[in-house]
Amino acid sequence: MRIIGGKYKGRRIVPPGNFKARPTTDFAREGLFNILNNRVDFEKVTVLDLFSGTGSMSYEFASRGVLAVHLVEKDPRHISGIRRIIKELDLENIKPIHIDVKTYLRACSIKYDIVFADPPYELSWLKELPDLVTGAGVIKDEGFFVLEHPRGISFAGHKLFFEHRNYGGVNFSFFKPPVSVTQAGESPEELK
Repeated sequence: MRIIGGKYKGRRIVPPGNFKARPTTDFAREGLFNILNNRVDFEKVTVLDLFSGTGSMSYEFASRGVLAVHLVEKDPRHISGIRRIIKELDLENIKPIHIDVKTYLRACSIKYDIVFADPPYELSWLKELPDLVTGAGVIKDEGFFVLEHPRGISFAGHKLFFEHRNYGGVNFSFFKPPVSVTQAGESPEELK
């Protein structure tokens, strides 16, 4: 596995041998970051990386100079390996959080510009993720959620879906946050 862009471009990352995660392919990461390059100024955004696994997506964001990445992973072996790599690369803009995704989403009071999730493809509640993430209030009004998922699942009918890209067997679906009342044009005074 290697970092494909930014300050650490070309740097090889060697996760511990006991990793069970399926890292996003270099080809798919490169495709996704080509899309993101045209949408965001990396140096001005914050990122939430859910189901981090190897941490590869967080390393890509950090290498491009994002303000902060909060990396959520529940597997103790994975989080240990991620912490080692963060220390080796001196990635000060990544904060690893050892917690279950649902628990984090319920407790989180922070809003992010980009939320990314790469759940295990066999996750029984994968189809619920767009509603869980967009309903958790963790996406800024102008932000978005990117979900990596297998080919056999389509989110095109979801009310907040706005784009789909695929790179081989890797699929990315994009979702906008729900429209808040003030976003829809009403001022807070009108809500009283």
